[in-house]
Amino acid sequence: MAETALTFLLGELRDTLKWYNDLLSGSQADFDLLNRELNLMKEFLRDAADRREEKMFKEIEQQIRDVVYEVEDTIDKWLTAAKGKSTVSRFTTKKFSLAKEVKSLRDDRVQPVLNLIRDNFAALASAPPPAPDQHQSRHKKDQSIRREKVVGFKDEEATLLGYLMDEKEKLDVISIIGMPGLGKTTLAWKIFENEQICFEFPIRIWVYVSQRFNSRDVFLNILRKFTSNDMSGLSDEELAQSVRVCLSKEKFLLVMDDVWSPEDWQVIKTVLPSSNKLSKVMITSRLKTVGERAKVGHFTEPHNLRFFKLEESWELLQLEVFGNEEGCYTDQYRELVDIGMKIAAQCHGVPLTVVVVGGILVDLFVKTHVSHLLKKFWDDVSDNVSKFAQNNEEKRISEAVELSYKTLPDHLRECFLYMAVFPEEHVIPAWMLTRMWIAEGFVLPKQGSLEEAAEQNLSDLVGRNLLMLDHKNLMGEIKTCRVHDMIREFCKNIAVEQKLFQEIRKNKGVFEPPVSEVQKFHRLCFHSDLPTFFSKKPKGPHVRSFLCFYKEPVNLEDKYLPSIPDAFELLRVLESISIRFRQFPAKVTKLIHLRYVTLYIEEFSILPEPLSQLWNLQTLIVETKSRSITMKANIWKMYRLRHLKLKAAIVLDPKWNGEGGENLQTLSRLAPESYTTKVSERACNLIELGIRGKLATLFSDMSMENLGFLEKLKLMNDVPTDSEPLPRLPQSSSFPPNLKRLTLSKTFLDWKHMSTLAEIQSLEVLKLKENAFTGTSWNAAASVFENLLVLVIIDADIVLWVVSTDSFPRLSSVVLKNCDKLEHIPVELGQKLKFMEIERIHRSAVESAKRIEEVKREEEERRPKERVQFKLQIGPGCGRGPN
Repeated sequence: MAETALTFLLGELRDTLKWYNDLLSGSQADFDLLNRELNLMKEFLRDAADRREEKMFKEIEQQIRDVVYEVEDTIDKWLTAAKGKSTVSRFTTKKFSLAKEVKSLRDDRVQPVLNLIRDNFAALASAPPPAPDQHQSRHKKDQSIRREKVVGFKDEEATLLGYLMDEKEKLDVISIIGMPGLGKTTLAWKIFENEQICFEFPIRIWVYVSQRFNSRDVFLNILRKFTSNDMSGLSDEELAQSVRVCLSKEKFLLVMDDVWSPEDWQVIKTVLPSSNKLSKVMITSRLKTVGERAKVGHFTEPHNLRFFKLEESWELLQLEVFGNEEGCYTDQYRELVDIGMKIAAQCHGVPLTVVVVGGILVDLFVKTHVSHLLKKFWDDVSDNVSKFAQNNEEKRISEAVELSYKTLPDHLRECFLYMAVFPEEHVIPAWMLTRMWIAEGFVLPKQGSLEEAAEQNLSDLVGRNLLMLDHKNLMGEIKTCRVHDMIREFCKNIAVEQKLFQEIRKNKGVFEPPVSEVQKFHRLCFHSDLPTFFSKKPKGPHVRSFLCFYKEPVNLEDKYLPSIPDAFELLRVLESISIRFRQFPAKVTKLIHLRYVTLYIEEFSILPEPLSQLWNLQTLIVETKSRSITMKANIWKMYRLRHLKLKAAIVLDPKWNGEGGENLQTLSRLAPESYTTKVSERACNLIELGIRGKLATLFSDMSMENLGFLEKLKLMNDVPTDSEPLPRLPQSSSFPPNLKRLTLSKTFLDWKHMSTLAEIQSLEVLKLKENAFTGTSWNAAASVFENLLVLVIIDADIVLWVVSTDSFPRLSSVVLKNCDKLEHIPVELGQKLKFMEIERIHRSAVESAKRIEEVKREEEERRPKERVQFKLQIGPGCGRGPN
């Protein structure tokens, strides 16, 4: 991991010399020597990589990491001071002090580490440069296997399905009890997605509970299934009552995953309507006492989940390694059967151990596909697994994770350990996570962009079963992920040991570690008690990341607004979306080293001009209820800015000057009047663009032909409901030439204009939301959406939809929601269709969806070897007539 940190630091040194060379007179020679010595350390880490488990290597690696931190702090403190000086004489003083500081660092910190390397690794030969990174070509499996194809527990599943289908005199609660890693959540999810369950329970709700129970968060998650309104302003009593009312009206299945204590269950129980006998509640827990407390009278007993049988472990191991349950029985790999079954047996029936060990075996395909060589590698894995086979189950899992961790390449280790900054059971957005990794310096530049490298890192960690895929989008890309509690605990322990980050928490009214020790740490994460922490007036001169993840938002009093910039002047990452600021925290603009910032400001109108001073800023995300924001900060002077995301319409100043903009990849959402020729010329490398406001302004003269990299475009027509409807779409040639994903909202266009979108040959995903198109009939028979893969229609008054067999030749996913007047879903859509989701549509449309499902099943029976798969997901509100 120190190699990644060193590579990041060397890049920072290059940038400092590039951008501030005129301010460094008298320091260049020391900078050059420092650069040379740091490169020697990097060469050592590369050459000695095969000895990184040795005690001396670990000691040197930690010292190198400490040197990296000190060098970063020294340079950035100088830059902070330099930016605050206005006179040349005072500034010159700082230049000379920098030279002295760098020389002192070299003499006192760098040279001793180099001497230690020479003394202990003198015989280490200079190795040739490493081969090109092979992690992208490693043996892959479908990341969706964990959700889409679950092996084992067929008898357990049948038993639990029987419980759910069994009618009782009142609401019944079914509990699944078992140790961590046994597969409680996976089994519950398999049942949750079961076709029969989806049909029987129109309302299905999944809630993660976790150790840090928060009743408001649980209740708000339940309510989101019934209403899109923001209910967070309700009192605790009003919230509980709202949940009680909603659950009493509908037939539902409520899954409460990972309930930790009987006391937590008692709170949940207060909102459950016992008289709703058609509904069911299913919970998972590690504790038998929770299941006993949840049991309703003489109804269903707590279900103790058994361990895997050997054949189930073996099936799962093959699925993880080969992508199917019999992959080892092919001629190529038959030699691995005996050792594979031995490894499966050594996992002692714990599925989490199986998938972690499976991730290790998958990675061995990087080395070879030759059967007898693989057998040797598998023998080595078996020997390692057998060493911890005598421990208790939880210890075995931990040591299996450690074994997998040791196989991780350097560039993945910090990314993996960083996952422990998130609370237990936290659903982690992939987009946010990858941008945080980049800002932290964990992602190294390779072929392609930093974002692509970060996404590959995430894909690798999911592929190794160290992260869990929580949700993917309709294109199969990771949208959210989670980390298992036991893997998180492993990450947390190693991260603290290696000084990667420190969680600040309260125990019996006292902060652990004490606030006075904050000055020692480089990254801090908080899950509670933030105002109390600030009241202690902390100081963290070395803190680079301030990470706040609350299950429920925390309101921060105005008096604490300056607390973060005053206490942590070298911050690079400020993740504060959980904090509700009443106004823009002005002093944040003094944090010139910031790379990643998220803020939540309920109502405000201006992003201030001093924000332009954050020349290192890469990602700025601001959540707000405001509809429009004036951007006083000049984004053309924020040369490193890559992602600017607000839900409000951003109004830019057309008079701005500056040479920046070419690094911008995301600009969302821009006011239509601010999309000008200057924007399209300066931000010519945009990949994602969102525009919100009066789209008539944009459509009258839209020109995006020069945005050759733009793949994702979102257009929201935010105007009063009584406004004139948009007459038409711009010509297809006005859209970006390589546009792949288009979302339209509130445009109220006539369906005849869909023919314009059919002319966009590159279009793969089309989402039509909130009356994007209106009218009773869409005749698409004469149109051909040549490359469209995903079609989403939400909130439309369409009645008749006509297509031909040629209209959607590649369409694989269709989502229809709140289209309650639609009478029929054309069967012609079904040629290549793999997935259809319907919600709140007319009963006749539901019947036509089921007919498409029948046709697809017949295809599967005719062509079993082609694995033609189709899934129909029926949500609430289906099967009714029009309103």
